[in-house]
This record gives sequence, structure tokens and C-alpha cells, in this order.
Amino acid sequence: QVQLVESGGGLVQAGGSLRLSCAASGRTFIPYTMAWFRQAPGKEREFVAAIRWSASITYYTDSVKGRFTISRDNAKNTMFLQMNSLKPEDTAIYYCAATSRLNPYENRFAYEYWGQGTQVTVSS
Repeated sequence: QVQLVESGGGLVQAGGSLRLSCAASGRTFIPYTMAWFRQAPGKEREFVAAIRWSASITYYTDSVKGRFTISRDNAKNTMFLQMNSLKPEDTAIYYCAATSRLNPYENRFAYEYWGQGTQVTVSS
């Protein structure tokens, strides 16, 4: 079994920064893709960013391009999301996800492993 644990969420003012972490543990697991999704109250869970683990190719949804950066540390089996210039509309629960299969990176149903989520709140 693979466990994903997020950390780093919190309350920040608009224009501020946060860095989220997602640590993978459990059985030996080499993901094909890891990603960040977010879910605001009353909305569906949406794709934020993804990284192809071995090639380190990254993808972003348009609303975070230029502000968020996804990265990973292979040795520590940890993924990061550096979030800068945060806006109130970034407020949501942020989830990390992982898949060992080649699937569309933006499709939340493509991921078989999920973390418990971490709250990010951006005040105006």
C-alpha cells in the first residue's frame, strides 16, 4: 500500500507564498505521474499541476502558470508545490495524487493514490 501525506498548507494574505509537500511512503513505489489537485467549497476537484516522475516534465492549469512551480525530490520520494502571488481564488483543499500508469495527467480519475488534503486559505 502507498500512503501520500501532504503538508505546508495554511492561511496567507493575497500576494503571499506557500510551499506544499507530499511525501510518499509504503511499499516500493515508482510513480509515473504525480499531481496536485484542489477542491474549493461547492466545486469539483480540479487539476492544478502534474509532473512525470522520471522525465520531470511538468504541466499546469492556465490559472496558475507563472505563479506555481511543481517539483520533486527522487531520493526522498517527495513532491512539492511552490505557490507564489497567491490569490483569494486559490483558496481550497489541496490534494496530492499519484499513479503508476500512463494516463491523462489532468484527469482525477486516472490516479489510484490520494493524500488526505491540506487546507490553503488566501485572504484578500
